[in-house]
Amino acid sequence: MTTFDEIPEPDLPPPPAAGTVVPALQLRNVTKYFGSVLALRDISLHVDPGTVTCVLGDNGAGKSTLIKILSGVHQPSEGDLLVNGEPTSFGSPRAALGAGIATVFQDLATVPLMSVWRNFFLGNEPRRGVWPLRFLDTRTAKRTCREELLAMGIDIRDLEQPVGTLSGGERQAVAISRAVYFGAKVLILDEPTSALGVRQSGVVLKYILQARERGIAVVFITHNPHHAHLVGDRFYLLNRGQMTHEFERATVSREDLVKAMSGGAELEALAHELEGSGR
Repeated sequence: MTTFDEIPEPDLPPPPAAGTVVPALQLRNVTKYFGSVLALRDISLHVDPGTVTCVLGDNGAGKSTLIKILSGVHQPSEGDLLVNGEPTSFGSPRAALGAGIATVFQDLATVPLMSVWRNFFLGNEPRRGVWPLRFLDTRTAKRTCREELLAMGIDIRDLEQPVGTLSGGERQAVAISRAVYFGAKVLILDEPTSALGVRQSGVVLKYILQARERGIAVVFITHNPHHAHLVGDRFYLLNRGQMTHEFERATVSREDLVKAMSGGAELEALAHELEGSGR
């Protein structure tokens, strides 16, 4: 059986030095209330072009709220959202997408019974002809879909097959390559490996690195420090709506991430408890 340790550490080029580039996306002292409920408190982070920024946290840490602020679903109650260094306010996810911020949620926004190429364009199909006699350009759509998937390293033999028949990693590839093709400058991935096995997770991590190599700023939301450390350049840890740690790849090990997420003292106490039970 393949384990995390058997997925080789990729040889990542160093990320741009801090301060030398304008962040593609930035939160500055962002707080979010839902009525009297405080969901996020004083969150600051930045995402540089051509890097993978990992946001880690367990269930209830505030990851979903953070994603929705970055993608234009919610607006901050306090603080600033900046795109390319400019304060910005999105009124909708479509406005965020128009600014080059694409989000791939866990459900992938795909239609399982629809073909691969139709899912690739879904609502943005190429047309030919002159209005009002404009028709779906099937040949261009299929060719473009195949070319973009090949650029991400995946060769699907039959683009007519329903996307629901693909593996989890292949469906992620379709969603990621679709976002890249339609001009994403920032790619937000919501737990893309959470429902996948080790081998399929490794495939998705390769796609993340390919997006990084294209100069795209990737935000990788996950609760898995093993996956995060394989591809991440910068790491932020969320706990109960607050940012607890920030790490750079060069100064943090996978074990450090695990301890920071679990709480070192709590993890040691659990280990002692399990040892005492004779396990």
